[in-house]
Amino acid sequence: MASSRSEDDERGSGTAAVQSVGTTLALIEALQERNGAGVTTLADDLGYSKSTVHKHLATLRSEDFVVKNGDVYSLGLRFLDVGGQVRANFRGADRIKQKVRALSQQTGELVQFITEERGRPIVLYREVGTNGVNSRTRVGKRLYLHQIAAGKAILANLPEARVTEIVARHGLPRATDATITNRAALGEELATIRERGVSYSLGESTRGLNAVAVPMFAPDDEVLGACVISGPSHRLRGQLLEEDLPSVLLGAVNELELNITYE
Repeated sequence: MASSRSEDDERGSGTAAVQSVGTTLALIEALQERNGAGVTTLADDLGYSKSTVHKHLATLRSEDFVVKNGDVYSLGLRFLDVGGQVRANFRGADRIKQKVRALSQQTGELVQFITEERGRPIVLYREVGTNGVNSRTRVGKRLYLHQIAAGKAILANLPEARVTEIVARHGLPRATDATITNRAALGEELATIRERGVSYSLGESTRGLNAVAVPMFAPDDEVLGACVISGPSHRLRGQLLEEDLPSVLLGAVNELELNITYE
């Protein structure tokens, strides 16, 4: 009669598998942070044996998720394929992409569409206009919701319990002296955003960078994300920041919502 593994054996095997996945993910994140590294560096920094690091890197390399140049391992372009598919599956992705590009051409500034996943904002689309300035963001970049205009626009339209959960999980880390780091102050800011329908960041994420954002909703009123225009504080101020750009954004987002609803 064929023997079967005991429950303890299965539990032990499952634990080992989870640990193995954790090791692989840690190596992927380390390669991303370091823009490539060798086996010895990764082993020393992460506390794994060289043989463990080499084994996991070899597996990733065999599947084209990692490439090797000399003794240095780097993330492979297969991640681009995976990320591109994830983005393409986002509701209204093509229309959002077109609108972000059109807004960057219309305003000449940096325009982005940002969504939220597991309590962190993710840059989904990004276009730099003719006068636009680069920021610390890139497509796929994870930030903190409370630090950016788009993030606050999203937070303002989440259930209070969800906001509390996000703050408990990720905290309110400071990016600049202007960042909101107090829960009560954040609550007041979110109430103001809900009332006016527009969110601002005045040097809260990057010193000298201002931004204005408007949330976008699905037909069931779930907040899908926010469209944001950013630029240097000496240019994005006064009427442009407080009236002109919000009007442009509100119109653009309204069109997006209608098109997504009836497509």
